[in-house]
Amino acid sequence: MNNNQKFYINGKWVNPISKDILDVTNPANEDIIAQISLGNKEDLDVAVNAAKKSFNSWSTSSVDLRIELLNKLKDIYQSRFDEMTKAIILEMGCPHNFASEVQTQSGLDHINDFIDRLKNFKFEYNFSNQSNNYITHEPIGVCGLITPWNWPINQIALKVIPALAVGCTMILKPSEIAPLSGILFTEMIDEAGFPPGVFNLINGNGEGVGNAISSHPDIDMVSFTGSTRAGRLILKNSSETIKRVCLELGGKGGNIVFADAPESGVRDSIRNVMSNSGQSCDAPTRMLVERSVYEKVIEDAIDEASKIYVDLPHKQGDHIGPVVSKVQYDKIINLINLGIKEGANLAIGGPEKPPGLEKGYFIKPTIFTNVNNDMEIAKSEIFGPVLSIIPFDTEEEAIAIVNDTEYGLGNYIQTSDLAKAQRVAKKLRSGVVYINGNSMDSGTPFGGYRQSGNGREGGNWGLEEYLEVKTITGWV
Repeated sequence: MNNNQKFYINGKWVNPISKDILDVTNPANEDIIAQISLGNKEDLDVAVNAAKKSFNSWSTSSVDLRIELLNKLKDIYQSRFDEMTKAIILEMGCPHNFASEVQTQSGLDHINDFIDRLKNFKFEYNFSNQSNNYITHEPIGVCGLITPWNWPINQIALKVIPALAVGCTMILKPSEIAPLSGILFTEMIDEAGFPPGVFNLINGNGEGVGNAISSHPDIDMVSFTGSTRAGRLILKNSSETIKRVCLELGGKGGNIVFADAPESGVRDSIRNVMSNSGQSCDAPTRMLVERSVYEKVIEDAIDEASKIYVDLPHKQGDHIGPVVSKVQYDKIINLINLGIKEGANLAIGGPEKPPGLEKGYFIKPTIFTNVNNDMEIAKSEIFGPVLSIIPFDTEEEAIAIVNDTEYGLGNYIQTSDLAKAQRVAKKLRSGVVYINGNSMDSGTPFGGYRQSGNGREGGNWGLEEYLEVKTITGWV
């Protein structure tokens, strides 16, 4: 890629107005792998003007044209699949197998699913046979899309593709920590031939471009994935213009392990927590275990965590890599040390680096036992390979502990009693509940309750986030 220090505005790679430069670091070895430009409000104004000018023609373009262009994008993505994997390995230290089979693949899966949804989406229809009212769904306008570093192309696809599909124009700001996948994706957009101004890329940080996006009077919607702290700031900045804000924020998932849980459930849960080096917002980082099996579950959890090895990301195999940055590393290590200070039992792992990996931001899979829900490690989103195990006695107590959090993104249930699982699932206050490790299908809605955000991404719900709904009377 030769466009790292350029922005993509109005169908061209252009030199930024801002002269600020940021080093991009490989978290596996702390080497500088690229430099990007950090945009400012003036850069954003140019991009917003381009998006605003292109909105009238793109918003009225045919669905067939949009499907044609999205199919071209899909073909290009497939042809550059390995390049995307390499970018994700470099920018976030993601191990090769996970980067290819999960991270890069997620982007392709979302493109495919949104194309299928678009083919069958009803943008307008009669309200009923007995009414002369007509309902239309119309693109909301210019969108500001702010994506995170932990699932970079996954979140880019979940925002950009539905916005393009329904006729919105946009400005994408990827994470400045992991920007390479966003730059590569932009090259694919350009190659596919989307009209100038429809899609624009500005790199930058939250204080500069992020704040400018959320407060810009000509941006009609902001979709943001990131921390709850940043989400609050975006809501405040957006309030002056009453723009729509879709937020997918933090989480502190509870995983209820009943005494009758399937034998593989605990071990699969440990793998889930530690995958992506613990950097997933819906990871099941609080394991609640029925007291009658508490000691056995701890034994199995420690045994499984001991089998998860930490290694360099370019190596083949089922291992975990570093966390994404020095800032994240320091935060996680500080919370591990706090857990020890709070009196939790450090069952495995800890603050020391794995042997042989002194350079880079590597953290050992870490499990705390004898944790209670008042400890900071049970309340804070650590965002690393760290698990807290908490005992419970009754179903009602487990539900209460899981719901005793400011978050509500993903919760988990392990039991062989499906009726119990269904009963408990309905009482858990979260946007997703995973029973016995079953995953979400493509096109199902993802999002959170409470301080885990609002709105939903994926499928028809993802398309609807970028649409206004209009009622027209006297249509027939």
